[in-house]
This record gives sequence, structure tokens and C-alpha cells, in this order.
Amino acid sequence: MSAFKKAAVVGGPPRQSILAPLRETQIISSKPVLPAEILSTILDYLPVLELLRFARVSKRMREMVYDDTRWVQRLQLMGCWNENEARRRAEAARRKRSETLQSLQREEAKREGIGVNSSAQKQRDTESPEKSNITLFDAAAEERSQKASKTNLARSTLVELSDGFDAIDLAHQGNNSTDDLRDSNSRLTVFSNVRSARGLARQEYGKIYGALGPLYLDAVQCLNHTYAMVFRTYRNPDQQAQMLSNLIRFSQSDIPQGWAQRKKKLEALVEVFDRAVMQEFEQALDSGDVHDKLPKYAQVLVSLNGGHTAVELFILRSALISSRYRLGNPLESLNQSGPGTFSPEQSYNFFSNLSAAFNAQVEVMDQVFPAQINAVVPFLERVGKLVISEYITTLYDEAHRTNVECYLKAVSSTCDQCLECAKTLRPSSNSGDEFYEAVDQTVTGIFESHVDLYLKEELDYFKKRSSAEVSDWEKRLSEQDASMESMYMSNVNRQADKRDFLTSFKKVVMMPVNVLPAFPMSSPFGGKPATAKALVNGEAVATSEPAISQGSTRPSSPGIVNGTMLSANRPATPLVEPPTTELAAKAAIMNSRLEGIRSLFSIEVALNLVHMAKSSIERAVVLMKLGGHFAEEVRLQCELIFISLLQTLGTRHIKTGFDQAVDHLSNYNPQKNNETKRSGVTPLVTFLELVNVGDLIQQMLDVFYGQEMVATRLTDRDDFLNPAAKEKKRFEQMLDERVAAGLNKGIEVLMTEVEYVCSTVQKAEDFNPDASGNSKSDVIDIGPSETAKQVVDIVSSHTKMLVGSTDKNMLDVFNQEVGMRLFAALCKHLKRQRISVTGSIKLISDMNHYFTYIQTLKNRDLLQFFTALRELSQIYLVGPGDAKELATIIADGDRFHGIFRAEEVYQFAERRADWYQIKNKVERAMYGIGCAVM
Repeated sequence: MSAFKKAAVVGGPPRQSILAPLRETQIISSKPVLPAEILSTILDYLPVLELLRFARVSKRMREMVYDDTRWVQRLQLMGCWNENEARRRAEAARRKRSETLQSLQREEAKREGIGVNSSAQKQRDTESPEKSNITLFDAAAEERSQKASKTNLARSTLVELSDGFDAIDLAHQGNNSTDDLRDSNSRLTVFSNVRSARGLARQEYGKIYGALGPLYLDAVQCLNHTYAMVFRTYRNPDQQAQMLSNLIRFSQSDIPQGWAQRKKKLEALVEVFDRAVMQEFEQALDSGDVHDKLPKYAQVLVSLNGGHTAVELFILRSALISSRYRLGNPLESLNQSGPGTFSPEQSYNFFSNLSAAFNAQVEVMDQVFPAQINAVVPFLERVGKLVISEYITTLYDEAHRTNVECYLKAVSSTCDQCLECAKTLRPSSNSGDEFYEAVDQTVTGIFESHVDLYLKEELDYFKKRSSAEVSDWEKRLSEQDASMESMYMSNVNRQADKRDFLTSFKKVVMMPVNVLPAFPMSSPFGGKPATAKALVNGEAVATSEPAISQGSTRPSSPGIVNGTMLSANRPATPLVEPPTTELAAKAAIMNSRLEGIRSLFSIEVALNLVHMAKSSIERAVVLMKLGGHFAEEVRLQCELIFISLLQTLGTRHIKTGFDQAVDHLSNYNPQKNNETKRSGVTPLVTFLELVNVGDLIQQMLDVFYGQEMVATRLTDRDDFLNPAAKEKKRFEQMLDERVAAGLNKGIEVLMTEVEYVCSTVQKAEDFNPDASGNSKSDVIDIGPSETAKQVVDIVSSHTKMLVGSTDKNMLDVFNQEVGMRLFAALCKHLKRQRISVTGSIKLISDMNHYFTYIQTLKNRDLLQFFTALRELSQIYLVGPGDAKELATIIADGDRFHGIFRAEEVYQFAERRADWYQIKNKVERAMYGIGCAVM
């Protein structure tokens, strides 16, 4: 170790501490004065050239200027940025980068010698690190590191020198350049070459700015539009229009201060050019040059602004729009056949002329406008508003003011004609499916303002017409009754018969009613749907069944009898001359009213109402072709029309008629009638005819419901919540209830008639010949009595009216009710008679006659009652000496099949003529009375 010592320095400056410079250093903060948000906002107000200068201030400022979102915003303002495309490019770049890294890793692994034994080699290196490679210099690795450093240096240098605007001369924008973006043709298609790539938005915007920036700045700064660089660079009008369109698009990205003034100047320049081109286009349009100038300047206008101004001018100057009044006068369709009428021929001619003119204009459009312009759609919309809407609005207003029915026919007819006309319109060569969609929308828009009023008027019109039809029918009936009564009372000497009024009226009530001929119409219970269908469709009905009688035919129009107008439905009773007494006159009036049961409601009225509803629905269904929400509105309105039909026809017409018929049946009382020869109960016969008419009306409604509502899908038959289906069921329920009430009342009247015949026709000598006091006749009539014959004739004449015209269930119910009530009436009648042994033969004959009639009804349950009644008649044939055997018969319950109890048979036995002679013997045999127990 050296023993030399360091010598001391003499005369130099005093030595300072090592930390002295650090103590004198002042810490200066590099934090900016303004926040980044404010700086970013300031940058938004700077022009592009100032932004580039600002980026050279510092690295931080350059990062803010070069921020990709700032340039993406400008591309978005011009409509050049596609976010989906940018996302796809970013994902593709990410996948490519990942694949590149994987391939590099594989190559690196191969180069370092890592193969199949790589894992084993790593394990050995880990176990013995001292035996690993200790080479200090690897030439391959050094070469790769040098290449990577050079590449990174070049990249950093390129980023620092390139800002995306290298082709721009920042000093002067008017210098010429050989770059492709400054080429005249390249500038026209600069927007089509823009890519949406993240991280390259600044470069893409720089391409656009380098191509259009000088032209844009010149356009907003020039004093005279004629000397603008755009017009000096491009001489072709189409190219000038394309460049002006590009400048307009480029101006959307001009957001620095003063953008509104610059944009206004550019719009003024474009307006001057547009005005000049439009003037040339208008002159070519006036001259009709559809082969040269019109297509040329139409293409220029399309390149400038999409051709909207050219299309609008062509539409306004077209012959179809300018001469639309020559197509037809809407008022000529009204009052042609008479006041308040509508003639569809004139409107048909209008739509035919419209279709021909429209197709001719479409051919011209195909020649004038380029393929990318669909000019026929705006032309179609303008025709719909200015031609069709104006025509139908004038027509509808005048028709509605004149006559509602005329208005309804006009709306339905013109809507159908317009839809048919729309099918004949020819689309342009490039319109495609868009044309047909526009046609549907145009037609819908034409009638949109008229549908609600039409549907309301259609429903109100049907309600008024149907109500007026029923009111007229009721009025005709009341006038007919008044005229009939006046006719009958015309020859009556009121002064002579005035004192006798009450007595004569009572006699009139008790007078019989003539049996009227049956109504020549198929009964409704079974019915013939073909007949109802023919009536609904207005077809002729061919009847193969002969009329029951000559007087049963129903005239189709009112007739005149003895100077009196009669209804079309009420059959006229032929009168030789009016009655001369008040008694005869009132009898004739009552007879006429009983005959009038069948005319309490009319099939003609029902048929007229059905036809009116059919016409209304058919008119309304036309509007369903418009589609959309109109179809649902029309469907609901058709259901309301059908519901109104059921309510008017059911509540006001049929229900009222049935109630009056039941009232007439209730007032019919033949018990005091002095006629003994009767063949039927007139009110019941006429009521059954009324039922026939009512059921035929129901069949008509069923056919109408199936054809007009269900088949056309206006309603759903299976939807039990549907208002139309519910109202139809309510109508059928009402009709069934009225028919049931009438039949019940009719059966009561029939049984009253049977009781009346039994009480008046049956003689005491029929069952007790000894009651007359005459000597016994050697000849005994073993046939049925006249009473039994008349009763069977009366009952069978009414039950046979339903045979073959109703279903079996209804027929069985009716026959069951009639048979049970006849059984009760015969039992009641039998308890009022005195029957001898000799007269029992006549009684047995009567019971056998009743039994034979009941057998024809083919009802087993009912037949048991009359079998028991026939067995019951045997108790009167037992002689007085066989009282014990009579008691055995009375006590035998099985003999009468449980129909009669012993007590009831005993009551019938009390009606024997010799009962008081054999009473004690019968009671002794039955109850043991008089026996003593020893």
C-alpha cells in the first residue's frame, strides 16, 4: 500500500458540499394552467390547419390533437364513419396480431433448438444451473435485437413526422400537386374510398381534407360565383354537380368558429347553380325533349341534391296533375237516374282515365330519370292527394248533403273502383315492391278521413230504415183494422140497435169463429233451409207442395176487398156484402181479428230487413280490403248491423206479434158456443201457422248469419263471447220462449174446446139409455159416440199439423202434453156421467176409440195411461149380481198399471147407475163392513 499522502490545495476556491446544488434547486411544477377539458373544447373551435400547428407545441398537445375520437366525430358528421365496419376491422386486426405473435413464438422456439426434448432440457437446466450455457455473446440474438431497435426507431420517427396531412401545403392552398387525391376525378369519388378503421380516422379525414379543403375554402371566400375554383376546374355540369354535392357534405364537418357564415356562402353558390340547371330542365320539359335534355339535366340534379327538385317540378308540370279536371266531374255521378241516386258508371270512367294517364306518365319517367331515382312513388302520392282525394271528397260531400243512401253507395262503389284501379297501375322499372306498398298506403290515406263517418252513417241508416219498415207494417195493420171495422159497420142502423148493444156484444163473444185455411208454407220446426236460403239470396222459391186450400194463398201485394185495402199477409175473408146489423158486424170484426193472428208479423218485413242488412254489410265489407285497423273497424260495424237486425226483427216485430197472438188465444172461450159441429180451434190453427212463419224467419237469419257473417269471417261462430253470437242465441231463446208460451196456451184452448164438446155434445142416453124413459131398443149401437168422434177429430187435426214438419223431439213433447191433458179431461168428463151396464158398451167403444188414436202417436208412456183408462171402463160392464167380483177389480192395483189407485177407481165406480144398489156389497167385499166376529 502506498504511503504517499495527498497534498493540500492552496489558493483555490473554498470547497463546497456535494448537496449544495440540490439545496439551490427550485422545484418547478409542470402542471398546465388550464384543465384538459377546457383545452379540448378550445381545440374544437380551431380550423384544421391551426390544429396541426397546435400539435407541434408539445407532446401533450399533439396527443390531444391526434386523439382518434376528435376525427371520428368529423367523419360521423359527414356520414363517412361506419361503427360496425370499424368494429369488424378492429377485431380482424386483433386476430391477425394474435396469429402473428403465435407464429413468431413458434419460429423463435425452433430457432433456439427447442423441439421434442425441450421440457427435458429445461428440467436439466433447472437442476444444474452451473452446467447451463455460459456463452457471453450470441450473434443471432444480437442481430435480432438490433433489427427490432431500428424498426422501433423508424416507427417513432414516422409518427413524429407524419400527421396525416403531409400532402397539404400549409403556406398556400392554391399550389398544384401530383397527388392522386388532388386529381380531378379522384376528388369526385373521395368519399367512396374512406375506410372506417380505429386509429386511422385522422389519416382518413386528411385524405378528404386534402381533396376538398382547397375547393371548399375557395368557394366560401370567392366574391364572384362565376370564378369559383369548382367551375374553373370542372366544365361538365354533371361533374360540377357532383363536386358541389361533395362540398355540401364536407361542410358538415366544418365546426370551427364562423361555420354558419361559410355554410351560408356555400349554399348561395349551390343555389345559383341549382337555379341555372332547373331553368334548363324546365325549358326541356316545355319542349318535351324526353330523349336528350331532360335525362341530361335530370342526372345533373340527381347528382346535386338527389333529384328531389326535378321530381317535384316534373310532377307539378305533368299532364295528369295539371289537367286533372278533364278526367271526370264528380257531380256527374249524382242524380243521373233520378233525385238522390248514384251512378257508378261516371266514377268508373274517371278511374279508367286516371289509370291510363298514370301509366303513360310512368313510361316518361323511366326515360327521364336515372335508375337510382324512384320518382313514381312521390308521383303516386301526389296523384292520390291532388286528384283522387279531391274527386271523392267533392263527390261524398255533395252525396251526403243530397241523400244518405246515395252517399253510402258512393263510398262503397268508389272504394271498390279505386282498389281495382290500383291493381292496374304500372310500376317503374326500378320501383320494385316499394311501389305496391306505396299504392296500399296511398289508397288507405285517401279513404282514412271518410271511413269513420261512413261506418257511422251505415249503421244509423240501417237502424232508421229497419225501424221505419216495422213502423209502416204496424201502421198498415192498424189502418186495415180501422178500415175493416168501418166497412163492416157501414150498413148498420145504430139507432135501432143502440139499446141492445151490451146484449149483442155478449152474443158476439160467444159466437164461433170460422176455421181458416192453413198457411201454405213449410213448418218451421223442421223447416227447409233451401227455402230460407233462396229468400235470403233473393231467388225465386219453387213450391212443390200444393196449397191446402184455395183461400190459403198469400198475395204478394195488398189487395182490395169491397173497397178496402188489405195487407199483403192477411188473407181476406170474402164478403158478399157488409152486414146490416151491429151483431153481425161485430161478429165479422172479431172473426177478422182472429184470422189476423197469422199476420201479426210478416215474412215480407223480415225479408226486407234481411236484404237491407245484407246490402249494408256488403257495402261495408268493401272497405275491409283497405287492411290495417280499418278491417277490424269494419268487422265490428258489421256485427253491430247484424245485432241491430236481430233486435229490430225480434223485439219490435216477432216478440210483439207472438205476445198479441198469445193474448188472442187467452181471450178465446168457446164454452158457451152454441155450434156443435166443430173441426178445430181456429186460434190454435192460426197460431201454429204463425209459428211456421216465425221459424222460417229464424231459418232465414241462420242462412244470413252463415253466408254473410261466418263465411266472410266477419264473426266467429265458436266464440261464445262474440256479441253477434250472443245476440243470435238471445234471439233464438226469445223465439223458443214465445213459441212455448203460445203452444202451452194453445193446448189449454184445445182442451177447453174438448171439454166444451164433451159437455155439450155428450148426451145422457149415450151411457145410460134408461135415463130417457123410452123403452129399450133391441138394437144396440156398439160404435163410438158422436162426442168421442168429434174430440178425436179436433185433437188429431191439430197434432197432425206438426207431423212431417218438425223434429221428433218437439213432436213427442207436443203429443205427450196433448195426450196427458186429454187424459185428464176424459177422466174429469167420466166423473160427470151416469153409466149403466147397457151404456157401458158405448163407453168401452169410446175408450177404444181414444186408445186407437193414441196408438197413432207412437208414444209408449202415453199409451199406458189410455190402456188403464180402457181397463177402467170394464168396471161398468159388471152386473149388479157380481158385486164381489167388482170389488176385486177395484182393489186390483196391478190391473191399471199403477195409473189409478184403488181410491180413484172407487170414485169412478160411484158413477154407476146402480151404485146405490150395490154399494153395500162392494164395500163389504172391499173393507169387510157389516161383518161380526163371534
